[in-house]
Amino acid sequence: MTTNNYSPLFRLVARFIKYFLLMTLGIAIAYTLSTILGASPGLAIVGVAFGWFWRLGVMLLCLIAVTMIYESLR
Repeated sequence: MTTNNYSPLFRLVARFIKYFLLMTLGIAIAYTLSTILGASPGLAIVGVAFGWFWRLGVMLLCLIAVTMIYESLR
């Protein structure tokens, strides 16, 4: 039986990456469906969501960098 040798920070970052990618996939599907069905209010939601997604993406990249430094020092 093997033990989980990953640090709690690494597991947290992995979970954040998973949910960030799932949200991105959901927005991409919503954008595609709203474009196909011709719903213009859906495009406005994607514009607002883009403003949040790039900020979340930058924060996630910084968290990944901190985790890489922490794991390499460990």
